[in-house]
Amino acid sequence: MKTQYFTATSLDGFIATEDDSLDWLFPLGDINDTSYPDFISGVGALAMGSTTYEWMLRNAQAVAAETGSAWPYSQPTWVFSTRALPAVPGANLSFVQGDVRPVHSEMCEAAAGKNIWIVGGGDLAGQFYDAGLLNEIIVQVGSVTLGKGKPLFPRRLSSASLALASVRQVGTGFAELRYQVST
Repeated sequence: MKTQYFTATSLDGFIATEDDSLDWLFPLGDINDTSYPDFISGVGALAMGSTTYEWMLRNAQAVAAETGSAWPYSQPTWVFSTRALPAVPGANLSFVQGDVRPVHSEMCEAAAGKNIWIVGGGDLAGQFYDAGLLNEIIVQVGSVTLGKGKPLFPRRLSSASLALASVRQVGTGFAELRYQVST
């Protein structure tokens, strides 16, 4: 069982624009040509921040058109937020706040031996890293630059913290980098 931060980033290190748009991402390739289908099959629980969750809510129609459902995950999901957010009908959601450590314990139990996916954003993944709970970072680097936006991982890490495990080309739009994290 691993706790993994799997995400896409622009070449200059942003996961979204300043206004939380991912429009830059979708023209770069088909998600089914990436490692995502295999990755998600090994996921037993998810964590996301409120900005990622709100993006899902705002884009529910597009998500449904792509996946067949406004909420594309069958796994239990923990949404970290300091404010009240509406629930998606039929989704297995827990709204939490505060320290990630006790929530991680709940997620491990719910994942039943499968991996935990830190969906987004970068600060939430950083909180799991800070707590010594992040095992792997999988980054699909897109062939675009944004100039500014939401950072991939707003933490300073030394090279000793990350060990490059693999590099894979995904079409002409992405390079996938997989790092093992040591804390």
